[in-house]
Amino acid sequence: MRGKGKELADEKGAGDSAVMHMADVAGAFEWQARHAEAMGSHVTARVVRSFAPMLKSGLMIGERMRGWPGLTLEDAMPLRLAGGFHNLRLTGADDRLGPIYRGELSDQSEVDAVMLAVARAHDARLLPWLDGPPQTNEAGRSAGIMAQLLWLSGRLGPNFELNELGASAGINTMLDRFDYDLGGVHAGRAGPPLRIAPEWRGAPPPDVPVEIVSIRGCDPTPMDLTDPADALRLKSYVWPDVPARLARINAAIALATEQAPQVEQMDAGQFVAERLAAPQEAGVTRTFFHSIVWQYIPAEKRDRIEAMIEAAGAAATPERPIAWVMVETNRETFRHELRTRYWPGGGEQWSLLGQAHAHGAWVEWFGDA
Repeated sequence: MRGKGKELADEKGAGDSAVMHMADVAGAFEWQARHAEAMGSHVTARVVRSFAPMLKSGLMIGERMRGWPGLTLEDAMPLRLAGGFHNLRLTGADDRLGPIYRGELSDQSEVDAVMLAVARAHDARLLPWLDGPPQTNEAGRSAGIMAQLLWLSGRLGPNFELNELGASAGINTMLDRFDYDLGGVHAGRAGPPLRIAPEWRGAPPPDVPVEIVSIRGCDPTPMDLTDPADALRLKSYVWPDVPARLARINAAIALATEQAPQVEQMDAGQFVAERLAAPQEAGVTRTFFHSIVWQYIPAEKRDRIEAMIEAAGAAATPERPIAWVMVETNRETFRHELRTRYWPGGGEQWSLLGQAHAHGAWVEWFGDA
C-alpha cells in the first residue's frame, strides 16, 4: 500500500477485534450502536440497542436473532432489522415510533419499552427484513470515487468507461450527472438536482478533466428508483437522523426519472468477465468501481474478480488502460478507505488516496502524500 497505508494500518479503532466476528448477539448490537454513535447517528444507536431486550421476548424476530448463524460485518444483521423499524416509521404504521425517531425520547430504558411494544404489534411484518443485507445505495460515497478518477486522469488520461459492481438501484451509476465540489475542485455536471460537496480535509484532488464515456453497473437483485416500493425500501435503510441522505435519494429519483441508470441483473463475477471480454475503445480507461459492496461478495467470488482484473491489467497497454477504484472498509481498522490500482504502471499495489465518512459527510484526501 502506498501513501499513508502503513500509518493507518497501525491505528486501531475501538472494538476492532470484534469487527469481523462478534462473540454474541448482544455484543453485535452494542458494537453496531457504538459505530452509529461514532457516525453521529444517536437515534440509530438507541434503536439498535433496543433489540437486546427482544432476544428473550418470545417474538419471532427475537428467536431469529438469538439463533443467528455467525455474526460478522458482512451480515450487518442489526442494520437489517433497523431498516424494518424505519420502514414502519416512514409508512406511518405505528405512531409510537415518532418520539424515538425525532430524538425526543432518549432514555434507553424508555426507548426499549416502546420498541418492544412496537415489535410485538408488527412481529410478522418485521421478520422478513432479516432475510438479506441492507441496500445502502449512498450517493455521498461517489465523492471518493470521483476524486480518485481525477487522480487517475493525470496518469492515464481523462476518458473513462465506468463499470460498477453491486450497483443496487444504480444511484452511483449516475455519478456522471452529479455536481461535485471536492475541496474547491469542481467536476461532473453543474446544477441541480444532486450536489455532492462533502467537508474536505487535506489538499484538494487534482483539478483536471474527467470525461465519462460510458457508465453501467450490475447487481444480483437490482432495485428500481422509479418504483415507489423500491424507493421506500432504500429510504428505510437510511439512518433516520441523517436527513441529507434522504434528500440525496429523492434527488437521485429525479435523475432516474429523467434517464434511468443502466444496471444489469447479474452476478459481479459474470459482469466483470463480460465487460473484460467486450471491445475496449482506444484512449479510454476501462474502470471497475464499487463502494461498501466488497464485504457482501463471498470470498471465493472476490478472489475470482481480483484474478480476472489482475490478468486484464497485466495485458493492458497505454492505449487501453485498466483501473480499479473503490471506497471500502478496511477489515482491520474499520476505516472507509479510498484505494486505487491501475495498469500499466501502477498495478502492483494499491494506492491509498484517502479515507471517508461511511455516508460521504467528509473526505480526507491523502493523494500522493
